[in-house]
Amino acid sequence: MLAMPSATTLLVGLLALPSAVRAVFRDEVGHIDYHYQLLGLPQRETTFFHRPRKDEQGSLLYTLSDEGVLGAVNPGTGGVVWRQFLAGDNNNETAVGDGFARAGEGEGWVASAYGGEVHAWDAVTGRNTFWARFPGKVKDLEVMEMTEAERKDVLVLFEEEEKGETVLRWLNALNGDVVWEFREVTKDVPLQVSTNVEKVFVVFLKGTKGAYSLKVTTLDTLTGKRLDELVIGTKTNLNDEGDIMLVGANSAAPIVAWTDAEHTALRVNVLGLKTSQEFPLVDGTVEVEIHAPHLVQSQPHFLVHSKTATGNKGEVYHIDLKTGHIAKAYDLPLLPGKGAFATSSISANVYFTRITEDELILVSSQSHGVLGRWPLKNTNSKVAPIHAVSEVIKKAGADGSYAVRSAALTADDEWALVRNGEIGWTRPEGLSGGVAATFAEIPESEELAKSLEQEAHSNPVQAYIHRVKRHINDLQYLPAYLNNVPARLISSIAGTDVTSSAGKLSRDSFGFHKLVILATKRGMVYGLDIGNSGAAVWQKRAFQISKGQKWDVKGILVNESSGEVTILGAHNDFVVLKTETGQVISAKAPSSEATTQSTALIDTASGPRLLRIGLDGKIGDLPVGKAPKQTVVTRGADGELKGVVFIPDGTTAHESTSWIFSLPENQRVVSTATRPSHDAVASIGRVLGDRTVKYKYLNPNTIVVAAIDDKTWTLTVYLLDTVSGQILSSAKYNGVDPTKPVECAMAENWFVCSFFGQYTLRDNSAQSLKGYQIAVSDLYESEEANDRGPLGDASTFSSLDPVDVPTGVALPSVVSQTYIMGAPISALQVSQTRQGITTRHILAYLPENHGIMGIPRMLLEPRRPVDRDATPAEIEEGLFRYHPAIEIDPKSVITHERDVVGIKGIITSPAIVESTSLVFAYGVDIFGTRVTPSFLFDILGKGFNKVSLVSTVLALFVGVTMLGPMVRKKQINLRWSAPM
Repeated sequence: MLAMPSATTLLVGLLALPSAVRAVFRDEVGHIDYHYQLLGLPQRETTFFHRPRKDEQGSLLYTLSDEGVLGAVNPGTGGVVWRQFLAGDNNNETAVGDGFARAGEGEGWVASAYGGEVHAWDAVTGRNTFWARFPGKVKDLEVMEMTEAERKDVLVLFEEEEKGETVLRWLNALNGDVVWEFREVTKDVPLQVSTNVEKVFVVFLKGTKGAYSLKVTTLDTLTGKRLDELVIGTKTNLNDEGDIMLVGANSAAPIVAWTDAEHTALRVNVLGLKTSQEFPLVDGTVEVEIHAPHLVQSQPHFLVHSKTATGNKGEVYHIDLKTGHIAKAYDLPLLPGKGAFATSSISANVYFTRITEDELILVSSQSHGVLGRWPLKNTNSKVAPIHAVSEVIKKAGADGSYAVRSAALTADDEWALVRNGEIGWTRPEGLSGGVAATFAEIPESEELAKSLEQEAHSNPVQAYIHRVKRHINDLQYLPAYLNNVPARLISSIAGTDVTSSAGKLSRDSFGFHKLVILATKRGMVYGLDIGNSGAAVWQKRAFQISKGQKWDVKGILVNESSGEVTILGAHNDFVVLKTETGQVISAKAPSSEATTQSTALIDTASGPRLLRIGLDGKIGDLPVGKAPKQTVVTRGADGELKGVVFIPDGTTAHESTSWIFSLPENQRVVSTATRPSHDAVASIGRVLGDRTVKYKYLNPNTIVVAAIDDKTWTLTVYLLDTVSGQILSSAKYNGVDPTKPVECAMAENWFVCSFFGQYTLRDNSAQSLKGYQIAVSDLYESEEANDRGPLGDASTFSSLDPVDVPTGVALPSVVSQTYIMGAPISALQVSQTRQGITTRHILAYLPENHGIMGIPRMLLEPRRPVDRDATPAEIEEGLFRYHPAIEIDPKSVITHERDVVGIKGIITSPAIVESTSLVFAYGVDIFGTRVTPSFLFDILGKGFNKVSLVSTVLALFVGVTMLGPMVRKKQINLRWSAPM
């Protein structure tokens, strides 16, 4: 059995950690941190208004986004009521559009399907009412409308590729029980399920890709038995699933529609009929959408939305329920710019809402007469809607007027609600899906930079004269500075931040005001002001990413001297922007095929830059001025690691392989880590409790490589010298699950790796450990204290030259220990400070807890005594008894009560003050804060009572001023009264 720590040991451990760093004070929430609670971009087919309670009038806005987040939004405020992260934090690769969400009219639940899972959620609270998992992948989800039943159920269509089967299941919406299921072994591709109360229709793509036809299987609603099967269309009309538009599910006349590849004609088939009708499209049509009601009682009308390169048009069609004939009712004019349509139903009446860049228009499906027109207000620029959903309310009264609110996704990846022409709110959903981020300093004034550069290149006399003139010229800003003094004084006393005048970016004396450059998978780049609660200063679309594709960013680097940020992508693409304004300086669009394996930050004669590495690890020749000074580690075509150096030859530097590290058979690299570019070291040694010193192994040319064996479930962590390729140390961990993520981080003279492990204890075979673990290793120059190892006091050292005594490479002394975490962790990062004096925190995202934890480095100390209490000398050093389990202490969660989901990366940056490290996390949500691992020791905290201090000083000043004359008078009187 594992020995439990004593109370004394726990007390020592707690005392070793400053209490102030284990909590976020309530008055700091919203002051030092900020949070964007995002959903992702809403999808057209999975976004809708729904009334969660039948006896209540209020509706909520629901969506299942491209990030796999299902959520409800308050239409009045735009705030998130509840959300569920269906995609999870395990890098789910479900494609955009593969998730489904539906709600039954008059029902208090919302059903969703993602991957192979089907859920039902309480529409008000978001609590799960049932969960069911089935083999295969969900292809469609629809509400089962039953006229004779008091409730509604769900139909779920699955594709089981391994068995070659298509399965349709009717699930009870209350508990998820299967009412019936229909199975068919077929090579046809299932697309969608629809119903018209009397029958259920399953639509397939039949044939081969590029020459498809449509197959419609008709089923009995009550039993699920096959009634009929029809093949419609011609093989020349359908090339892939993108040509299909299936609409009108659960309507009185569900239809299937498709276009040809050139978008010249639209063919529509009423499900259950053998024939289809063809309608011409607008010349130059590039995209077609169909909008139709989803209620059984609604009229069988639908709208065809044709989009051209310069405008958009709507055409309304009516279906005759008796004959199935489709006829055009009327046209809506072709308008320039982007536009969107939305469908709404009130009983049997169907309404179409048109949103353009300038106005909101409401029409009925019966005729083209405009029921309402509202110009868009409260907009600084034109709204460019991509798609929208609307809710229409007919006001009581003789005038019969209408009220409309529409939620539209714009071309700038923002979600906006328009209420009778007025912008009610906007949500910056484009910030979700972050793939890369970096900190950037706020650029100084260009005029000041030029002046300082001119003074630096002048003789002392001219520089002094130039500076005096510059200071005289700066006097024009003195009135504005004096006017700002009261505000700065009040903010200093109240503990609030001073906002920059006229929205101008400016640095602060503590280094808290910086920019974060964020790149998203959709091709957007944002500049966020972290000194102003992460507000977006600018946003630019770097590239137009096709639907279903992602911008694969491989590297991002800020050049502080020029105020530019460079972003490199995997498809030989790049973009260079100004960090202050987002102005695109140069760019190259992504190619069709990936050409880049990764990027490396290198030092060159012209300064730091990103180096693009090819898919097979090849780099190619470079100009001498852009060639790296250090060895670059790449990964070869067979998974081997290579050290690449560049040999100058005139004006060109040629690539040369200096070493190759081949992994053992069946091993593959799952994670690598190097020391950060800014990794300040305050001390080269660690002072022990007995006043001796263990010297740190501070080799900047090291890399941690974690490789896993899928057959033996063994994880091996290598420490390599990047100059020579020598293995400096290695550690093996058994029972590591290769399907779970492995992550490593490195700083100073230590590194950590997290993984999911299960293995039997060596000293007790009857006991095994299973859970998420974190292994930490410290590197020292020697096992003995006060010993610099074989290098001694050598001023220079080369990894390529062996040490004479003893012969061989100077290997570090490694001290390791493993801890079991109370929850999974990911996105490991180490806090950074300016001088490295402050203790470190290992920051990690908690996927199951939806928070970010700061693990004190002292808690992961590998030298903690095992199976015994710490000695007085060890206690003085800060060590306490080893306990393998690390529970998730809520006080160590820097996100406190915030629900932060889908974090993919965490970055840190030092502030000017040594105590503070800036933290920024991105993924689905955006979160930023400031952490102080050793507490605020160099600035006054917000809780400091400045009012009392100022009041005390003023009271003392008043007291001294008033009592001074009295004391002097008394002293004079005493002298006169003294005897001669």
